[in-house]
Amino acid sequence: QVQLVESGGGLVQAGGSLRLSCAASGHTFSYIYMGWFRQAPGKEREFVASIARSGGSTNYDDSVKGRFTISGDNGKNTVYLQMNSLKPEDTGVYYCAAGIVGSTASYNYDYWGQGTQVTVSS
Repeated sequence: QVQLVESGGGLVQAGGSLRLSCAASGHTFSYIYMGWFRQAPGKEREFVASIARSGGSTNYDDSVKGRFTISGDNGKNTVYLQMNSLKPEDTGVYYCAAGIVGSTASYNYDYWGQGTQVTVSS
């Protein structure tokens, strides 16, 4: 099993920045990719970004390209999501996920954190 714990969410004004962290523990050898997803009220969970542990190849949803940056620290088993130029439509619960398949689909991830709230005010 892998346990994921997110932190760093909060309330920020439009145009501001936040950095989310996701710390993994347990059988950390069990996953190859880590990703961030978000879910706004009344909407389905959607892909934000992902990163491969080896080599660090990244993937982003078009809505966050150029504003968000995903990075990882393998020594700390931690992945980060730096979010800049935040918009009200970025509001939602942000979830960290881990799996063995690099994908934008949530069902391809085996482990999930509890989520952290990000609220962007206009």
